[in-house]
Amino acid sequence: MNHYVGLDVSVKETSLCIVDEAGTICRELKVTSHPDDLIEVLSNPSWHLVRIGLEAGPLSQWLFEGLTSVGLPAVCIETRHTKAFLKATVNKSDRNDARGIAQMMRVNLFRPVHVKTLSSQKRRALLTARKLLLNKVRDIENDIRGLLRNFGLKVGIIGRIGFAARVRELLEGMTDLEHVIEPLLEARQQLRESFAALHRRLLSIVRDDVTCRRLMTIPGVGPVVALGFVSTIDIPGRFKNSKAVGPALGLTPVLNQSGESSRVGRVSLCGDQMMRTLLYEAAQVMLTVVRKWSWLKAWAMNIAKRRGHQKAIVALARRLAVIMHRMWSDGTEFQWSKDDGLAKA
Repeated sequence: MNHYVGLDVSVKETSLCIVDEAGTICRELKVTSHPDDLIEVLSNPSWHLVRIGLEAGPLSQWLFEGLTSVGLPAVCIETRHTKAFLKATVNKSDRNDARGIAQMMRVNLFRPVHVKTLSSQKRRALLTARKLLLNKVRDIENDIRGLLRNFGLKVGIIGRIGFAARVRELLEGMTDLEHVIEPLLEARQQLRESFAALHRRLLSIVRDDVTCRRLMTIPGVGPVVALGFVSTIDIPGRFKNSKAVGPALGLTPVLNQSGESSRVGRVSLCGDQMMRTLLYEAAQVMLTVVRKWSWLKAWAMNIAKRRGHQKAIVALARRLAVIMHRMWSDGTEFQWSKDDGLAKA
């Protein structure tokens, strides 16, 4: 008899439920959220496991890798789809969630989620840490501006390099304020040095990656966007075609249709937020900074004339994702001429 497993994962413990083909609960228990403990329970030869479902979350990649490494049929399932299914349960608890996930596995009513390879996970961690340090630097700069403004001291428009010198210039002769602001400037400098180290690491990875260098032939696409795209997509073959990348990144409009009513709304904003932001920034750079003309920029400028600049950026971001996936799959570089086959993407 076949058996199906549902795992409701939390930080310390995981609720586990095993059901048979008829939906009868065979076993329920709580296990420490560690692959070894789960494997010990699920490796029992009395269970003929067909699917093991766990919801996508902070620990899901780690647990998924551990289960699949020993041949267990683990499946990582989409969070929103799972939440909608479990809403039918009156009382929400870890046990009931595990039961619901087990039933989803039994009736094959779930949406699987791609679990990235270890290499892509490490690259994503690098991008996330780099972005975190950059945000902290900006937060400290804004806090310093706010503190000084209370005393009528205005930093004004200044670049990152000259920021510290400008602040120290304003604080000349104000010893009390210097003792308050100087530690913030030192913390900012340490964060900038750490950010620079991570950025150098990112550049070295991109320099040795053929796919990233190929994607950087697109105007507006730099090393951060290229590495972010490669680490997000992970395996280009998991998409049936290049046009499927746009919806996966939340860059296509939402359709709300019922009876005679049919309304096309804003973009769905589903999928990876970091990659969506990077594509938006790359599209904005192409339209506003890149001066060299290309068929892609001409296409976006025509949309801007008809629909406005904002919608043109979103449309260009979606098409950038399609083109980058096509280039990765075909092993080709970006062609500036409108006669290139990529113009039909």
